[in-house]
Amino acid sequence: MRPGRLLADGYDSAMVSILPASALPQISLAHSPLGTSVEAVNGGARIRTGVVPGTIVVRVEFPDSAARTVELTSLLDTRDRAEDGTPDFLRLDQEQDRSAFRRWFTYLAEAQYFQPSALRPPEINDCAALIRYAYREALRRHDTAWATESKLAVVPAFGSIRKYDYPHTPLNAGLFRTRSGPFHAADLSNGAFRQFADAKTLLRFNAHLFSRDLSAAEPGDLLFFRRANGATYHSMIYLGVSQLRPDGRRYVLYHTGPDAANPGELRRLTMEEIEHFPQPEWRPISTNPNFLGVARWSILYYVDQN
Repeated sequence: MRPGRLLADGYDSAMVSILPASALPQISLAHSPLGTSVEAVNGGARIRTGVVPGTIVVRVEFPDSAARTVELTSLLDTRDRAEDGTPDFLRLDQEQDRSAFRRWFTYLAEAQYFQPSALRPPEINDCAALIRYAYREALRRHDTAWATESKLAVVPAFGSIRKYDYPHTPLNAGLFRTRSGPFHAADLSNGAFRQFADAKTLLRFNAHLFSRDLSAAEPGDLLFFRRANGATYHSMIYLGVSQLRPDGRRYVLYHTGPDAANPGELRRLTMEEIEHFPQPEWRPISTNPNFLGVARWSILYYVDQN
């Protein structure tokens, strides 16, 4: 088997070669980190690593012979190409994964708008909470168990991202970057990643502003605002054309957040409605000084922009 060490980046692979090729055994994984896969190829098998490092034990068994095992090691990928604090093992490098994420993220967010409030996850109580929910759930494996727990009226037949599924990464349940600086291995355990992030933290450490022109937005991008006092941040999701009730119009979605005794509500507005919103401070137009711009998730930004 060559090589004996792999990088746990979701793509690196090793080949198990069998000579002579006419006597192919059964090749399987006796033990491996989550996400590791084995694929039969001519003359042997390809072992592909996931993003979780560890020891991979490959089992090789010929008919009428005792099984043998061989080991290789997958190493933590500590690279951070953009030096923005997001490790490369989280970045979605392939277009298929990026498209899957965008479809799930926007669908899950919009589905909550049509969901009866009693069936919505209690965690969705402000603008950032809606984004955190849709982001986290978009990165899960959307199997039967997930579909049951989601309580969605309709579960779409979208493919899940293939590189990894939350929370099965070296970060475990920690998903949102909470401090500045490039990624280092110590960030796996020093509190640099958490399950919670407010709108300001989402913008500063988990996304990149790239335009103040809304026409540049793609479905799944985020819109950020800040009041003149600088203390209040607000965020919206750019949905694009609706996946649930397509009518050709483009939409944004957001949660208003609580106000005194009022728990707030989800709002889904067309581009025309939001650009002419009664309160000018929440209009996503370049002449509005409170509009910070359109932002793209860090897991998408580097590969999309370069």
